[in-house]
Amino acid sequence: MKRVVVGLSGGVDSSVAAYLLKEQGYEVIGLFMKNWHDDSVTISNECPWLEDSNDALLVAEKLGIPFQTVDLSEQYKEKIVDYMFGEYERGRTPNPDVLCNREIKFDVFMKIALSLGADYVATGHYCRKGSIEKDGQEIFQLLAGKDTNKDQSYFLCQLSQEQLAKALFPIGELTKPEVRKIATKLDLITAEKKDSQGLCFIGKVRLPEFLQQKLQPKEGIIVEIPEDAAIYTAEKPIFSTEEAAFAHEAQRINYLKVPGKVVGKHQGAHYFTKGQRKGLNVGGTKEPLFIIETDVERNIIYTGQGNQHPGLFKSALFIANDEVHWIREDLALKPGEKREVLARIRYRQPLQKATLHHYKTGMYVVFENPQSAITEGQFVAWQEEDEVLGSGVIA
Repeated sequence: MKRVVVGLSGGVDSSVAAYLLKEQGYEVIGLFMKNWHDDSVTISNECPWLEDSNDALLVAEKLGIPFQTVDLSEQYKEKIVDYMFGEYERGRTPNPDVLCNREIKFDVFMKIALSLGADYVATGHYCRKGSIEKDGQEIFQLLAGKDTNKDQSYFLCQLSQEQLAKALFPIGELTKPEVRKIATKLDLITAEKKDSQGLCFIGKVRLPEFLQQKLQPKEGIIVEIPEDAAIYTAEKPIFSTEEAAFAHEAQRINYLKVPGKVVGKHQGAHYFTKGQRKGLNVGGTKEPLFIIETDVERNIIYTGQGNQHPGLFKSALFIANDEVHWIREDLALKPGEKREVLARIRYRQPLQKATLHHYKTGMYVVFENPQSAITEGQFVAWQEEDEVLGSGVIA
């Protein structure tokens, strides 16, 4: 009998995942990951992990499976939280959920599971795993979840073949309503529980407050750039190579010399991210202000009116070589090669037509239509049909 360790989070998805595995004849062990107990960084006065671990315990008892809690808070702080603060300080916007899957659930947690003699690790993600044979080798595939509304394959876009080999996603073939229905029928305490928001396993985090406890506030100016600024209508230079043209398109615009007007003050450019609308506290504009660029070195935030402001849109992005990740290593591009794909730059964004162009220094993702708020530090993931092939960190 194969042994599976399922990460019970205290939510409905992982509860039903554990039940389905048991039905399929696996020996199931429930493990709750405690990833946070640093009370010096107050997040909110609610303590979700206590309630969650208790719910996970009750689910395990109901399903008749062994249960234990593992404390991964040290590794979590080191691999996720410290990394996040570092990225924000550099003016990048990290995605902790993608990292948490790569570094915690399918690495630290997986090693613990394997040390318990597990054959597999399972989670309550809405995605599916497939496999094909190629040149006599089994290759694993990460496939979108059947519930297009809940598909979470994006969050797993950094997994490797080794990690996928040991992963199971029992609810990938189901929709959220079907999952809730099963939980209700089993009378699980998590059946009606709301989906958790906020950082993976930290609970209900409000990011600016979280960041302010580690990154010092420093006052700077908010500048509004008009949508008819000359920089947007200037003729593009003629480039001798495609690579140079893509590089020009992907680079950040330097707004220092662009005429704009000071419309307010902020408490630190590193608290803000591109495309953000809330938290600027500047009124009196005809349309709401959106952040089009942050300059962390000079502590300036550049904004534009409305969500169609030209400063928000770019049609190419760059990924440095060491940040390019292929789940399907067998399909990795070599310098000079290109591939048409469907890509997204954030969770739940509709898939966009794009072409990957690989060069010596890294890879450009060139979109058919310009994309709003391409953000450094976030992940771009690409796929063909419903298979996620790879991903990378936006430079």
